[in-house]
Amino acid sequence: MYVLKNALISIARNKGRNLLIGVIVIVIACSTTITLAIRSSALSLIDSYESQYEVEATIGINRENMRGEMRPNEGSSEEPPEIPSDDNLGNMRDIFRDASNLSVSDIENYGDSEYVKEYDYQVSIGVNSDDIEAASMDMGDTNEENMAGGRPNSGKENFQNISTSDFTLIGYSSLTAMEDFISGKYTITEGEISTDLESMSCIINIELATLNDIEVGEEITFVDPSDENNTITLTVTGIFEETSDTDNQMGMFTSSINTIITNTKATTTLQENNEEISTSITPTFILTDKSVIDDFEEELKEKGLNEYLRVSTNLDQVESATETISNVNTFATTFLVITLIIGGVVLFVINMINIRERKYEIGVYRTIGMKKSTLTLQFILELFIVSFVALLIGAGLGSISSVPVSNFLLENEIESSTEKIENINQNFKPDAGGDRGFEKVNGVVNVQAFDSIDAAVNLKVLLQLLAIGIGLTLVSSLAAMISIQKFSPLTILKERS
Repeated sequence: MYVLKNALISIARNKGRNLLIGVIVIVIACSTTITLAIRSSALSLIDSYESQYEVEATIGINRENMRGEMRPNEGSSEEPPEIPSDDNLGNMRDIFRDASNLSVSDIENYGDSEYVKEYDYQVSIGVNSDDIEAASMDMGDTNEENMAGGRPNSGKENFQNISTSDFTLIGYSSLTAMEDFISGKYTITEGEISTDLESMSCIINIELATLNDIEVGEEITFVDPSDENNTITLTVTGIFEETSDTDNQMGMFTSSINTIITNTKATTTLQENNEEISTSITPTFILTDKSVIDDFEEELKEKGLNEYLRVSTNLDQVESATETISNVNTFATTFLVITLIIGGVVLFVINMINIRERKYEIGVYRTIGMKKSTLTLQFILELFIVSFVALLIGAGLGSISSVPVSNFLLENEIESSTEKIENINQNFKPDAGGDRGFEKVNGVVNVQAFDSIDAAVNLKVLLQLLAIGIGLTLVSSLAAMISIQKFSPLTILKERS
């Protein structure tokens, strides 16, 4: 209590010196609070990105292995590549057909892994129908070379038998697997996509609906091309429009005009009735984290993944998404370190000057019997009281400033994420009103604005600020600790006299 009383008296007696120390600490505290808030915002945004960009793994054709099989005697890289013969091209078609012949049971087997959080897939089956007419090359000026079985093939090679059918029935295992709707390539113009993935429902292209005068609520029966007794009847719950079709700019119709979108329950029904029906399955696996990519690929090979297939991921997209905001975080951290170093040095120098000015006071206290440890504690306590009050003021000013500063950094991300979520909901249903269950999909996540001080400057930031204040106090008090231990009271008094 005696030490505290002396410390308060000393603070009141040396107002100018303590005011200078207080101003310096206020500046340091204010800048530190804003910097910590920026770091907190940056880390929050990084967490949001990392959660929105989950690590996806897909299975695709290993074209290098296929080309090696097609040209086993290819020379050095300096030689011009060989033109594949008809036999080699046929061999490539056979390899492609065998490699891409994945089944639902294969996907379920691959998805049953400790490295996979969840997975989804889409199944494509070629079908015909007596109820509706498919768009064909006879209806437009599309070149025959760009048509496959009477419909545009978007210029992509497809060696599956589904290319010889009138329609392509695509079944999705989940709404989040519908990448064309999430990306905005497809949008619902009427009705909606049924969220009941067990229902016998479908959505069709607006051009096909116009061609056949089909409305929402009507039923369409589709037929297996290889077995006319294998049929399925689907109810049209929605009509979609393809908003961009860069692959088929010269065609009369968009490439998706003969695409029928449904769920995997519908496609499974056709497969159960005809196990030989030609299908194409595209899986997507959500991995636990990026560190398990190699382990997951090795596991698939052990489970029998075809040598002409390979695992590819979106890891580059995940890492590039956080690069910019990580740079902001690094800059904020660097600025914080520089501020603390400069502030610590300035406080140390001021305190050193303060000790030298109070040398006689120290000599008197030592002469009347005050211990070195007690005297050191008093000087530290003086600095701590001044610093603590200044920290509170600086933290208050920094807190007020941190909300607009943090929101300024997040402004573009908030607007972008909100717009994307609304667009995705609208893509699935025109009158979704921003609530379709898509608060988080891969690549898009809600980024919330800081609407209060305790959101930007939370308890963690305040604890960090307190720790920094205590650290600066101890560092700047080193001058008092060292000087008091070295000073001799008799020498000090003699110099004074």
